[in-house]
Amino acid sequence: MTQIKKSNAAKSAQQPQEGKTTLPLGKTNFILMAVCGLLIVLGFALMCGDSNTGSTFNEHIFDARRTVVAPLLCFVGFVLMAFAIIVKFDGKKNDGGKGEQL
Repeated sequence: MTQIKKSNAAKSAQQPQEGKTTLPLGKTNFILMAVCGLLIVLGFALMCGDSNTGSTFNEHIFDARRTVVAPLLCFVGFVLMAFAIIVKFDGKKNDGGKGEQL
């Protein structure tokens, strides 16, 4: 009888409670995704500026900020966003397989 109670207790401990929902990503993932979103928005903001008109030529459209820095910032933001979604952070510190030493 005690074995049945223990096995039922073990099963109930493994199953999530009915009222609670678990998210597939952790808090660290959401923070990293927010930072990546800000990087992407900053990259698009750096690409903004005046354009050419029919009567004037604007030399700033070929500036390094608009052609190199901003697209790289957006690209890094998108790559890190994929990393933030794919990698699961469990919050445990990895000590390289060594046990806790006193």
